[in-house]
Amino acid sequence: MNAYNISDLRDAARRRLPKTIFEFIDGGAFDEVTLRANRADFEKRRFMTRVLTDVSICERSTTIIGTPASAPLVLAPTGLAGILHRRGELSASRAAHAAGVPYCLSTMSTCSIEQIAQASEVQRWFQLYVLRDRGITKTMIERARSTGCKALVLTVDTKVQGPRERDMRNGFTVPPKFTLGTMIDFARHWRWLIDVGLGPKVTFRNFDGTAAQSGNAVTITQFIAGQYDLSISWKDVDWFKSVWGGPIALKGVLSPDDARIAVDHGVDAIIVSNHGGRQLDGAISAIDALPGVVEAVRGKAEVILDGGVRRGSDVVKALCLGARACMIGRAWLYGLASGGEAGVAKALDILIKEIDTTMTLLGRTTLAELGPHCLVAN
Repeated sequence: MNAYNISDLRDAARRRLPKTIFEFIDGGAFDEVTLRANRADFEKRRFMTRVLTDVSICERSTTIIGTPASAPLVLAPTGLAGILHRRGELSASRAAHAAGVPYCLSTMSTCSIEQIAQASEVQRWFQLYVLRDRGITKTMIERARSTGCKALVLTVDTKVQGPRERDMRNGFTVPPKFTLGTMIDFARHWRWLIDVGLGPKVTFRNFDGTAAQSGNAVTITQFIAGQYDLSISWKDVDWFKSVWGGPIALKGVLSPDDARIAVDHGVDAIIVSNHGGRQLDGAISAIDALPGVVEAVRGKAEVILDGGVRRGSDVVKALCLGARACMIGRAWLYGLASGGEAGVAKALDILIKEIDTTMTLLGRTTLAELGPHCLVAN
């Protein structure tokens, strides 16, 4: 695949996907201020290099919430990967396994927990929303545990869904809403049409056999929207911990105060995230929120950055600011959309090689050598 960076994969994804589908993964909420800040705020940090250090061997392997990883990367949970490439989550899990990094499956995936477990030996995590129906929630937790998921990731920033105006303008639905314009657009992107549009029906397979079961993904989406629990509080974290019984991470934390409370409730990891700029527009960027969260937890929980990572140098900057690792979402989705499993593998290969190059040129050979002293604010 002729791609030299994640931006190349994004361009390839744009060419392969119908506009409606591409803008679903590419867009954010309202004016997309936070979406842009997630990227731009990485640029405010500059590296302070060291020279004449032996960088003949670069060691980037680590553990993330007890999960071994060849690099400080995790494939983030993203819903509906199957609308980009047939059975997209399977492709992503296989590519992650080959690269030696964990994969976090979304509640809203188009492949089930069991399908992923049967198809790949990847180190798996499972992401959950806080739903009113605790029966469905408990069943999913039990399924995740029985299929060998290593950690439970609880998303806590989606009490309501942030308005995404690109999707509104495009009339985005699943299955797609067919108008004359969308049919022409789909026909122009015939490779996607044959692979996905004319493939198996896209639906949320984790809800098969539950009260939300339906052959219609739109029906399940509406069910889930009505299931968001506006009364969620810290006591619910305690309930999840008791039912799961293993490592748990909170995804969607930006506030140092919330980070401190999370530690008090025994959370194992905090994922600093604004949902990729797809929830509250105007929220602080993930990289700007990171230092405050790291300081607040004082090493009592691992901190993972999620948001805006497009370069291996972004990962290194996050590690310098105290992150244990970075989640990548759009980066692997662009790869999936442009080339399936090979595209996800390419995205991971690009980022891992960039991590190695950045550390080498920085004059640091281990992750332990990275810290705030390696950065200068612009």
